Amino acid sequence: MDLEFKLKGTFRTSADPADAKETIEQLFEEAGETILTKGAPAGQGAQIRSWNLKENGVEVEIVSGRYVRAHDAIIRLRKPLAGKLGKEFHIGVRGVDVDHFTISVPAEQSVGNLKIPHVSSMEFKDGAITLELDVGESELENRVPDRILTLMEDKINEKLYGGKTEHWNLLWESEKKEPKFTQDPTPEMVKQGWIKRGASRGQWIHGPQSTKLFRTFEKIVYDELLEPLGYKEMIFPKLIPWEVWQKSGHAKGVYPEIYYVCPPKTRDPKFWEEVSDHYKVTHEVPVELIKSKIGDPIGGMCYAQCPPFWMFLQGETIPTTEFPITVFDRSGTSHRYESGGIHGMERVDEFHRIEIVWLGPKDDVLDCARELHERYMHIFNDILDLEWRKAWVTPWFMAQEGLTGISEQGETGTTDYEASLPYRGEDGEWLEFQNVSVNGTKYPSGFNVKCQSGEELWSGCSGVGLERWTSAFLAQKGLDPENWPDEFIKRFGELPEGIRFL
Repeated sequence: MDLEFKLKGTFRTSADPADAKETIEQLFEEAGETILTKGAPAGQGAQIRSWNLKENGVEVEIVSGRYVRAHDAIIRLRKPLAGKLGKEFHIGVRGVDVDHFTISVPAEQSVGNLKIPHVSSMEFKDGAITLELDVGESELENRVPDRILTLMEDKINEKLYGGKTEHWNLLWESEKKEPKFTQDPTPEMVKQGWIKRGASRGQWIHGPQSTKLFRTFEKIVYDELLEPLGYKEMIFPKLIPWEVWQKSGHAKGVYPEIYYVCPPKTRDPKFWEEVSDHYKVTHEVPVELIKSKIGDPIGGMCYAQCPPFWMFLQGETIPTTEFPITVFDRSGTSHRYESGGIHGMERVDEFHRIEIVWLGPKDDVLDCARELHERYMHIFNDILDLEWRKAWVTPWFMAQEGLTGISEQGETGTTDYEASLPYRGEDGEWLEFQNVSVNGTKYPSGFNVKCQSGEELWSGCSGVGLERWTSAFLAQKGLDPENWPDEFIKRFGELPEGIRFL
C-alpha cells in the first residue's frame, strides 16, 4: 500500500450553516479540482470523501496520499470557506476541530510500542503501521503531523537499515603483515605503568610513555597532512548547547550517549550552604540535594567535535574566493557515554581527537576528501606500517535523512579505515581507527551558510582519534620500540621513563 492520510474534522461556525448548503457544495466541488490538487501530480491531490452540515459546523472527511496531505487540505479549505460564509451569509468560521485523524505508513514489520507525542495509538497490520493522532488546529498549522510521519519513516528505515555492516563495501586493503605482538595492548600498558584508569568511567590517565605516543601521532598528522594541505588551527567549544545540536541534526537522537550539563540555579553561597554543611558533617556528597539546586540541562559535553564550529559561520555569506575553507581543532576532549560498550583504551567515554573540517562547493569538498585519503595512506603505509583496509559505509544519520542512494554513488558518505587486531585472531573484528566523511549540504544548510556566487555549499569532516591510533599501532607492533617502524622512531625518539612507585 501507499502512504494514506484520513482526517475527519469540523469547521466550527458562528451560526447554523444550513442555508449555505449549495454554496458549500459548489466550493468543495471546485476545491477538488483546484486548491486540493495544487502542487500534486495528476490524480494525487487530496479528496473530500464526504461532508455534512451540523448545527454549528461543517463536518468534512478528507483522504489523501503523500501529496496535499489531509491536514494541509483542511487548512487550505478554511480561508475560502470563511470567505464564502462570511460574505454571503454573515457566518464566521471560528476554527477547526479534529475529530479523527490517522496516518497509515507502509512497513514490512512493526517498530514496537513507541511513545510518540500526539500519537494516541499505533497498530501494525496488513503491511502498514497506522497511527491515530491526537492533534488540534494549532498542531496542523505547525506541521506536527509531517514531523510525526518523518519520525515514523526514519524508524521504519532504521529497521531496514540493519546496522553498518550491511552497508560496508571494501575499497582497498593492505598486504598481510606479520604481527610483532599478539596480546591486547591495554592490559600490557597498565602492567608497564603507561596508563592508569581515571576516577570516572571510561577514562584513562596517560603517563609519559603513552602521552608521547599521542603527541607523536599529532605531530605526524600536522607535519604530513594538515600543514602541507593548508589547514588552519581553530579552537571549538566543548560545551554544546541544544541550539547547536538542533541545527546539526544531532538533536534527533543524541540523548542516550551524551554527558549532560546543568548549571547551578544561583551562585549565591547561602543557597548552597546546606550542601557544603552536609559534606562537612558526613563527608558524603549529597547528590539528591544537589539535584534540587541545579537548573535544567542546557546541553552536553562535546560529543561530535565539529558541530560547534559551525556557529562561527552561521548566517554568513562567504566570498567565493575563500573556498575551500580548511580548519582543524585539537583543543580538548570529547565525551560519549558508551554504556556497556567500554573496552580497553579503544572504546572509552573520554577521548582525544584532532577534528578536521572543510567547506566549499561540491567539487572542492570532494577534492579535499581525496587529498586526505592520499595523505592517510602515506601515513599508515610509509610511517606506521600498519595492516589496514578502508571501506565505504553509509552512516546511520545519512540513511536516516534519505541519503543512502547518494552515498552508494561515492560522493556523500563515510570511508572507514580499519586495522587488524592480532590478539582477536585471524577472523576477529577489525578496529575502525580513522574515517573521512563527506556530509553534503547537511551542515551549511543547517547553519544557513551561503556562498557569494549562490553556489550550493558542501562540507566534510575527519576525526583523528588518538586512542584508536594508539590501540591499532600497539596491537600490531607491541610496546617495545625495538619493533616499531624506523620512520615512526625517527619522529618519536626515545621512550620516556614512567613514574615509579614503591
